[in-house]
Amino acid sequence: MKRHYTFLYQGHLLLYLFGMFLFSLTGCQDSCKTTRTYLSYTPVFKLKSELRTAVKVEPSEELRRPGKIYYKYPYIFVNEINEGVHVIDNTDPSDPKTLLFINIPGNIDIAVRDNILYADSFLDLVAIDISDLNNIREVNRITDIFAFDYTIDGDMVAIDWKSEWVTETLDQDCGGNITPQPMPFFLEDGAFTRSLAQASFSASSGAGNLPGIGGSMARFTLYDNYLYTVGQNNMQLFNISSPASPQAAHNIILSWGVETIFPYEDKLFIGTNNGMHIFDNANPANPALLSTYAHVQSCDPVVVQGDYAYVTLRSGNACQGFTNQLEVVDIKDLTRPTLAKVYPMQNPHGLGIEDSLLFICEGAFGLKTFDAKDPLNMDQTPLAFFQERHAYDVIPLGNVLLVIGNDGLYQYDYTDAKNLELLSVIPVVQQ
Repeated sequence: MKRHYTFLYQGHLLLYLFGMFLFSLTGCQDSCKTTRTYLSYTPVFKLKSELRTAVKVEPSEELRRPGKIYYKYPYIFVNEINEGVHVIDNTDPSDPKTLLFINIPGNIDIAVRDNILYADSFLDLVAIDISDLNNIREVNRITDIFAFDYTIDGDMVAIDWKSEWVTETLDQDCGGNITPQPMPFFLEDGAFTRSLAQASFSASSGAGNLPGIGGSMARFTLYDNYLYTVGQNNMQLFNISSPASPQAAHNIILSWGVETIFPYEDKLFIGTNNGMHIFDNANPANPALLSTYAHVQSCDPVVVQGDYAYVTLRSGNACQGFTNQLEVVDIKDLTRPTLAKVYPMQNPHGLGIEDSLLFICEGAFGLKTFDAKDPLNMDQTPLAFFQERHAYDVIPLGNVLLVIGNDGLYQYDYTDAKNLELLSVIPVVQQ
């Protein structure tokens, strides 16, 4: 859920430094003037009222910019970044059928409880009844609940950003001091990385025998009678005991740079770009912080199984980090998580684990599988490395693996983890 973030001091500072890096002095036009060039971002505004009347069902469309994926039998839901959700019948994984598209402006994250799909729509949380695919309809909306993460001007909200290079001439006294000018405005990091981020996926437990399942890049997740969403520096709870009527509940302030949320048993693991928070969720209405594990600045999805958490760190502009590795964190004592092992990687993104199989997406480098029976010696038990596909995140489903990348949605039979068998492909239309 990388959103358009407001111009906060922290974001200004980061991008001001970035702007100064781009700054170039091209020479004085005379002894008392100087010229500089920088990249400027300008918000594109739209009326809130227009955005709130746009949820509708449309015929099926091709994948263009796929984002988060979510599985709830027998459907796969694929986010189209900022546009809405593709609904795919996956009764037969070797022959998935794209059924329809739900237009949801500003959508990035999704989760499903019973027959209600929860989705962000710019500032709002929207509840959509999908019990009858021939009569999908919005049943509830909590307005402005995500407003903190957006730039707002009265009844207008910034839905995009236009960039352009600006060159300007500044007055300078002959002693070399530049006459004060309004500082060129740079945006907080998240303001323009939203459109660059591929997706985050919700790993959640639903009601009944058919829970929804997502991947490791989640910013939405479900537990008990609550929906949990994370923003740039908070965790917002929603009471969904009545699924069609979500109610905003507790809001927990976190450190800056929150990226993902992953539930495991009665705990919540929240990945940030400089660490991982562990919350005790025994009281689902009020999670309690147990500990924080710190690491270097980097993108940071998390999955957990047994006594270990698996954290991938990758380089990239959105995270301002330079580390590419898998960290295995010992969480036997949840109040004192400790680094147990580091494995070098190429550019790891999302990951998934089921039983003793660990799947790691290496972005443009492909997909890796490991035998994780012994988490501290996985370099001795690599299973396979599939380099032919871009891989952003995965969802293991028994013997079927969902893989999303910028070139398509792939499904594999991983009965033999050393030799994944391709079952189907829904390709991305290259623009």
